[in-house]
Amino acid sequence: MPPSWSPLLHRRSILKGMAGLAVGAPMAARAAGLKTVRFSEAVHNLGYINLYVGIHAGIFEKNGLAMQVSAAGGDTQTFAAVLGGSADFAIGDPTMVVISRENGGPGMVVGTVVQRAHYFAVSKTVEPFTDPKGFKGKRIATSPEPNTNFSVTKRLLASNGMKLGTDATIVPVSPGTEIAAMLAGAADIAVAYQPGVAQAVAQGARIVFDFSNYVGPFCNTGIMVLPGTIQKDPETVQALVTAFEEAGRKTYGDPDYAKKVARLEFPDLPGEVVDAAIEAELKYKIPASTVVTEKDAWESLMGMQKYLGNIKGTLNFDQVVDNTFADKAAKRAG
Repeated sequence: MPPSWSPLLHRRSILKGMAGLAVGAPMAARAAGLKTVRFSEAVHNLGYINLYVGIHAGIFEKNGLAMQVSAAGGDTQTFAAVLGGSADFAIGDPTMVVISRENGGPGMVVGTVVQRAHYFAVSKTVEPFTDPKGFKGKRIATSPEPNTNFSVTKRLLASNGMKLGTDATIVPVSPGTEIAAMLAGAADIAVAYQPGVAQAVAQGARIVFDFSNYVGPFCNTGIMVLPGTIQKDPETVQALVTAFEEAGRKTYGDPDYAKKVARLEFPDLPGEVVDAAIEAELKYKIPASTVVTEKDAWESLMGMQKYLGNIKGTLNFDQVVDNTFADKAAKRAG
């Protein structure tokens, strides 16, 4: 895994970035009186730019929160951190909440962080295509099942009449190493996210298929929390969701600032590569423009997961998604 994608690096990047953008009192003093929030992200990537903008711009602090962010290494692991009590909140594929609930466990979704399928098919050997049948006969690197890029790819193949393992092959690799697998020749195509996509393009690869426009509105990443946290500490839930709403608006309202933050988060990548990644993120409207979970985006995710057999589909929208905090945040932001 290249160092810029290492889940262990980004915590240092956040602290370094905050030090670089902050003025005035030392961080310890600035954090005095703030509520500490243990926060788990699935994988450190620029689909989560709203989180990083919120941290660097002091939006979470303004809302009374001191964020302790760590990368879990995948969608399953990030929700497991919440279930196991090592994280208060997590962001990743919210299907994990549905799987938990259908098996008698806890979990709720209180907001959206990524509103489109934030994946691009990238290759050095394949020509660009718009018909999904362009995947036929190809080896495709994704994260292992049930990570979202695996699920999205599998559904795309199946719904276009291709049998997995016969017409096309998915090569599962560790999250964040999809691009490396393609560049090494272990796959023809990588289904990956930013900034890895922009980095691959800078190395001579190209985007050959865009999932975000093909799939449309899609709740790719949600804010996941236990019902007990909502009941015991609704003020913190509201503060966190409000901060995400404000951060999303700043991301779209000030792209140059988002680029500065992205460069701090991925200091080992060339600045122009990071800038190109942010431009693509905003062009394809991948980061959530509002934290409110839209029903059509949710149903798109659920339809895919039910089709794949990852969920039974026994729970309706209101049973899993609590939009009360997000609605209040959006109303407050105007």
